[in-house]
Formats: sequence, structure tokens, C-alpha cells
Amino acid sequence: MTEGRIRELLTPFLYPASLSVSQFELVSSYLDLLLKWNSKINLSAVREPEEIVTRHFGESFFAARQLFLNPDSGTAIDIGSGAGFPGIPMKIWAPTLHLTLIEATQKKAVFLREVVRTLGLQQVSVLAQRAESVQARADLVSLRAVERFENTLPLARPLLQVGGRIVLLIGSAQVETAKSLLSDLRWQEPIPIPLSRSRVLLVGHTK
Repeated sequence: MTEGRIRELLTPFLYPASLSVSQFELVSSYLDLLLKWNSKINLSAVREPEEIVTRHFGESFFAARQLFLNPDSGTAIDIGSGAGFPGIPMKIWAPTLHLTLIEATQKKAVFLREVVRTLGLQQVSVLAQRAESVQARADLVSLRAVERFENTLPLARPLLQVGGRIVLLIGSAQVETAKSLLSDLRWQEPIPIPLSRSRVLLVGHTK
């Protein structure tokens, strides 16, 4: 897929901002790697390249644009990273971000390490373990498309620094569940994700 087509597909998620040439090159390399590995270890149920760009990259970059306004991006933990979304696009958007990717499935963790190596990303750690065993803490903790959402979300709370944010990319039907599970957080209004009927970005702040 050409850089021009990737740029066109991502425009609704990034507008009025955009990615630099070097950032588009990282996206292109990441996409190529994902398509190659996806045929072997089922990283994503989405197989069509353009749909991968809009559903995975687009949604992740939309979140990054909303979240990272300060050049000093701090620290982030992405739980259940899978194929690397939203964590790796957040790192591409905010290069100074210190990122930890948590992925308990060994094959997926190997893929994530290969993405980090191929893209030359610095200050990115991949932990092949379950969230409840992680000792790290971060300013931002993200979840997207995790299995057993109701069980996983409470595990995110202990990973959050004081003054930090939990970031969820979820269906609108899950919003009230999230708020009830972590009722001690101050939740922003859900932000609809472009080109989606029901997907939203939900951000909770520690009080």
C-alpha cells in the first residue's frame, strides 16, 4: 500500500493534524510486518490491509492525538497489546513516550519485540506476562479489545500512577460497565471514534 493511500485512510482520524514522512514510513513497515505475521499466528481477525489501517491504526492514532498534547509524553502501559494497538501507534505519534507492552501470549510477544526491533523504537519494553503480575506503574494505562473486559479492567487500576489516566477504546455499550468497575475515577465524556457506529474513546482520571 502506498504512503499516499495510508495518508488518505488515516486523515479522518488525524485531521487537522498529520504524520511526518518518517512516521508514515514506520506505519508502512509496521503494516507490512503485521500482514506477514498475521497469516501465521492470527494477530488480528481483520485481514484486509485497508481495513487494518482504518480499524487498528486509525483508532489508535485518534486516541494518541487526543491524549498526547505535551511533547514530554511520560510513561504508558498497554495491557493485552496483541498486535500492538494502541500502544505502538501511540509511540509513533509521541516518540518520547516510555512504553511498556503487556502481552501474555508468547507468540504475540515475540511479534511485538520484532516490531520494536524492525522499527528501531527506543524506550519500549515488551513483558510476556499477565497484567496482575506486573510491578510497573505509568502515567497512562490503555486497554483495547481485551478478552474478559470485566475481569481485566480492574487489573489496570493498580498500574496507574497518582494523577494518571486510564484510556479505553471500547464499544459504547461498555461505557457504563467501565464506570461502575472503576467508580473512583473521574470519567470524561466518551468521544466517538471517526467512521465507527459505536466505538468510543473513554478516559478516566485519578481524583
